[in-house]
Amino acid sequence: MTNLQGQVIIITGANRGQGRAIAEHLVSLEANVIVGARNLEDAQTAATKIGKSAYPVQLNVTSEDQWQTVVRDVIKKFGRIDGLVNNAGVLIRKPFTEMAMSDYQQMIQVNQLGVFLGMQAVIPQMKKQQKGAIVNNVSISSFAPIRKSSAYAATKAAVVAMSKSAAIELGPEGIRVNMVHPGGIETDMATGGQGVPSFYESVPLGRIGQPVEIAKAVAFLVSDESSYCTGTEIVVDGGMTLGTSDQ
Repeated sequence: MTNLQGQVIIITGANRGQGRAIAEHLVSLEANVIVGARNLEDAQTAATKIGKSAYPVQLNVTSEDQWQTVVRDVIKKFGRIDGLVNNAGVLIRKPFTEMAMSDYQQMIQVNQLGVFLGMQAVIPQMKKQQKGAIVNNVSISSFAPIRKSSAYAATKAAVVAMSKSAAIELGPEGIRVNMVHPGGIETDMATGGQGVPSFYESVPLGRIGQPVEIAKAVAFLVSDESSYCTGTEIVVDGGMTLGTSDQ
């Protein structure tokens, strides 16, 4: 079983959806989890429900100042940072010709720049430790985009390239950078509160994924069980990108 006892791990967008599931799972593995959310009250509410080793922080991932404050406070409290899970993201789906520049810029700021700022913020401490694990929660859209998602897919593909380059650069420092690629996962972001589309009956595993299934992949990559993995991409999509089942 994955052991994260006493590890200190920052998770962005941890107040709901996949981020919340990741936080809950890592706490169940005895990690100290920093629950980041853009709104502090949301982070506090989530942390209270998650458990005593969940610590809420206000963290707008597009703010370099907030990143520096969170990292400084975590180091002051715990003395180290063992892991970072860049999970926060935004999805805007529109036809290519109807995607406004402001929509594209918003996704760049959150999905791409937010990951960049987070990695930059934790790396100095991880270098001091000569050890650290960064897990970027990306998307199958980075290599298999669907319609009306051109800008979203582009931001996710950028994170893949950034992660791989960082993995090469940071490996000698003892810092690992890995990725998880969720497919369809049953969250409000994915379903829009409209229920699970019947499409998922046609994927090889015959169902939509659950947030905890992403959490388990993240736990593996942030733990020492994946100590020889860097630049790795784990696809968690029920076989969706293989093609639909032949009925």
